[in-house]
Amino acid sequence: MARIDPSKLNLEETVVQVSRVSKVVKGGRRFSVRALVVVGDRNGHVGFGIGKADPSQYPEAVRKGVEEAKKHLIEVPLSGTTIPYMVKTTFGASEVLLKPAAPGTGVIAGGAVRAVLEAAGVRDILTKTLGSTNKANTVQACIKGLRELRSPYAEAARRGKTVTDLLGKKRAEQLEVAAAAAAEQAAASRSARDEEARETKATSGRRDRRDRGDRGDRRDRSRQ
Repeated sequence: MARIDPSKLNLEETVVQVSRVSKVVKGGRRFSVRALVVVGDRNGHVGFGIGKADPSQYPEAVRKGVEEAKKHLIEVPLSGTTIPYMVKTTFGASEVLLKPAAPGTGVIAGGAVRAVLEAAGVRDILTKTLGSTNKANTVQACIKGLRELRSPYAEAARRGKTVTDLLGKKRAEQLEVAAAAAAEQAAASRSARDEEARETKATSGRRDRRDRGDRGDRRDRSRQ
């Protein structure tokens, strides 16, 4: 599968877990910090990565995790605001069940699985985590399940049929309506995030100018 170019996507990062780990060496135990990070564009692309650094360099561990996640991005075939069909996958001792849900259901998931699904752009889904609740294994099981999904269009093309032949006329029409609604909703949420980012940047700029002005006033008073 061709690697996805992260520079063409508007990726957002989510730190799922930061833990302190140790390695036993000849001179004793060597401690480090490990960050589990998920990145996604909330529009069908998601990836995860693990970064390690010295205990005092937490941002460096997050940065390494983000770079690792960008190297392993996958494309998730969405069916409107949910996934095309139910999938159940395991990784290690963790097992994750992903089930499509009706519009308006929301993301019914725990912390680690929720981070992956929200980064991928899934807005309506039912999930269940079985077995081990280790976050690293749970995230990888969820990613594995999303990787196994196939879109109706790709499957129809593979079989040499149309989507209508594969799903039926009614279901195909519902799929088209759901896809259009999801695209409209994704565009609205993206514009809202961009507007929020611009407002945050403008607010920080005004605060910086005000702080510089206050420092200048204090210097003038001290000279007098």
